[in-house]
Amino acid sequence: MKTFYFVTVVGLCALPSVALAQDIVILGEVHDNPEHHRVQAELVAEVIPKALVFEMISPDRVYGEALPEFRSPDGLPQFLDWDASGWPDFSMYRPIFYAAPEAVIYGAHVSRDEARKAMSGDVATAFGNSADVYGLDDPLPADQQSRREALQAAAHCDALPEDMLAPMVEIQRLRDAVLARAALDAMRETQGPVVVITGNGHARKDWGIPAIVAHVAPELEVRVIGQTEDGADLAGGFDEVLSSPAHPRPDPCLAFQ
Repeated sequence: MKTFYFVTVVGLCALPSVALAQDIVILGEVHDNPEHHRVQAELVAEVIPKALVFEMISPDRVYGEALPEFRSPDGLPQFLDWDASGWPDFSMYRPIFYAAPEAVIYGAHVSRDEARKAMSGDVATAFGNSADVYGLDDPLPADQQSRREALQAAAHCDALPEDMLAPMVEIQRLRDAVLARAALDAMRETQGPVVVITGNGHARKDWGIPAIVAHVAPELEVRVIGQTEDGADLAGGFDEVLSSPAHPRPDPCLAFQ
């Protein structure tokens, strides 16, 4: 399948058509940008997926509209313990949950204990069964390892000790694999289509969820849409990139001073 990469400015051009024959549609985001979540909700309503996979939700159970909490305005965030999760306000994500009310909802959040195992160099154990299938028992190619460490350094405002960079990459590898596994589980159990809601870093085609899915289940058709701000470049390869105005936020590097 050919990859087409271009930028659409949301609000000036129509949203992309994703309700085609894709098995899995991955929708990236900048987590605290409300416009990105509005776009995701519109795209989910277009796809009408059988399953929604969220990076932000614990994978210890599967959620669905049959739950009384799903029908209560405040019940769902309480049921998900959202306020204690550290993610942006639930009001930004709420429309996505209700855009496909009959979809089964899967969680793919990596717990702190699992992240600690990955940081200690035991990413395969943190993942569990089939770690080899998902490529977690092999080291990354040297060039990719270097690039990913550089991204971690930049994401943390060059404030991390150098010996922390490789462990941080291991956490990202674990999160990519857990998201890919959840998407494949959802596809197998619901027959799809499946929509994945995640950060742009996990959505990138070169080494994120799409690359893992292509390795584990190459027969599946995957479409990946990333979202950037103010037309900024988005590395990693996407089938399409949407751009929204930047969301006002304090300088994230102030937290490291």
